[in-house]
Amino acid sequence: MAKAVLVTGATGFVGSGVLTRLVESSDTKLLGLVRTRGAQLPINVLPVLMSDEGLMGNVPLQGVEVIVHCAARVHVMDDRTSEPLSEFRKVNVDGTLNLARQAVAVGVKRFIFISSIKVNGEGTKLGVPYAADDDPKPMDPYGISKMEAEKGLQQLAKETGLEVVIIRPVLVYGPGVKANFQTMMKWLSKGVPLPLGTVHNKRSLVALDNLVDLIVTCLDHPAAANQTFMVSDGEDLSTAELLSRISGALGRPARLLPVPVWLLELGAAIVGRRDVARRLCGSLQVDISKTRELLGWAPPIPVDEALAKTVKAFQANKNG
Repeated sequence: MAKAVLVTGATGFVGSGVLTRLVESSDTKLLGLVRTRGAQLPINVLPVLMSDEGLMGNVPLQGVEVIVHCAARVHVMDDRTSEPLSEFRKVNVDGTLNLARQAVAVGVKRFIFISSIKVNGEGTKLGVPYAADDDPKPMDPYGISKMEAEKGLQQLAKETGLEVVIIRPVLVYGPGVKANFQTMMKWLSKGVPLPLGTVHNKRSLVALDNLVDLIVTCLDHPAAANQTFMVSDGEDLSTAELLSRISGALGRPARLLPVPVWLLELGAAIVGRRDVARRLCGSLQVDISKTRELLGWAPPIPVDEALAKTVKAFQANKNG
C-alpha cells in the first residue's frame, strides 16, 4: 500500500469513511484535507488545512503517493443560484484539475476521483443497466461538471503519466446518512403510510462500507490505473422492497399503500415534483461486472447487513 495517502473531503460522509477504514487496516501515513482548523478527524490522521482559495489554492502534497478526491460541490436540490453550472464547475472541474496538476508536479502516483452515476444519466430502462464504458449523458449541472472533471483528468493522465482511477457511485447509504434516505427511515419509524406499494422498479444502491472497500482496493491495484468503475451492492431493489427491508430492520411493519404508479407520477407533475417521482418510481441500475472481473472485487457487505447497520445508527442517534 502507498506510504502516504491524502483524502479530500475528509470530514464528509465518504471521506471520513475512507480514513476510518485506513486507520483500522494499515500503517500508511494518512492526511485529511479540511476546510477549518480543529475539524474532527479519525485518530492518527494528520489534518491538512485548505487554503483560503479552497481547491484553487495550493495544497501541501510533498510525500503523498495517492490522492482520494472526495471533495465536491454536491448535487443541490432546488438550486437557486443564477448560474448553477458555473458554480459546480468552479469546485468540481477547476478545483479538481488544479489539485491534479499540483499532484503531478510533486510526483503523486495515483489520483482516485469519486465521481457520480449522474455522469451516465438520470435513469435506466428496467433491466438495462448503465455500464462503466457507456457514453456519458449527464442531464443536470452537477452531472455535467463531474463528466468534465473526468475528461480533464483522463487527458492529464495521457499527458503526464498520472494514474487516474474514476469511481461512479450510485446512492450511498450507511450509518450517519442524511437527506432522502434519513427521511425514509424517519417516516417508517413513525409508521407513516406511504403510497409506494406498487412501485416495482429496480435501483442500485451502495453501502458506504462497500464503496470504501472498493476505494481501498483501488489504492494500489495495478489493474485499476486509468479505468472507470461502477460500484453497487450487487443487488438491485425496488422502492417497495427497499422500504420493506428498512422497516424490517426497524422492527416495524411497512405500511405501503397500493397506489398506481401513473397516479403518483400525475400527482408529482401537478405539484412540480417530477424529479421526486422519477427517483421513487423510476429505475436506475448499474452493471458492476467490469469492477468484479478487472479487480477481482465483490461487495463484502450484503444489503440486509448494511441496512441493519444503518438503521442501528439511526436509532441510536434518535434515542441519544
